[in-house]
Amino acid sequence: MDAKPTILFVCVHNAGRSQMAAGYALTLGGDRVEVRSAGSEPKDRINPVAVRAMAEDGIDITANRPRVLTTEQVRDSDAVVTMGCGDACPVFPGKRYEDWDLTDPAGKGIEDVRPIRDEIKRRVQVLLAELLPTVA
Repeated sequence: MDAKPTILFVCVHNAGRSQMAAGYALTLGGDRVEVRSAGSEPKDRINPVAVRAMAEDGIDITANRPRVLTTEQVRDSDAVVTMGCGDACPVFPGKRYEDWDLTDPAGKGIEDVRPIRDEIKRRVQVLLAELLPTVA
């Protein structure tokens, strides 16, 4: 049985990096992956500059809402990608963990967020290629 892999993207506020990563993973992975995102201290809304940056690349994340990270989300995921949440992320044996050292887009203008977005897209493409070997 080939169950589709579940990817969990985590950053502190679940308002920028993890939301952009989830947007790319959903768009590029389609129905071959299950995608979740969460934060250890979620904000009340997504960073509007991150929303704008994603819209420039044709991805709409306006309906997404920051969510609090739960132990169950980590346990139920195959790959957990953290972005600056450090020790706040629970660790379970047997999971694939990656920590992406990315600048937090909070408080930055669109010119500073675009390179962060582009790096996230590149890393998501690499991750999907590894998790979904049939996807070039």
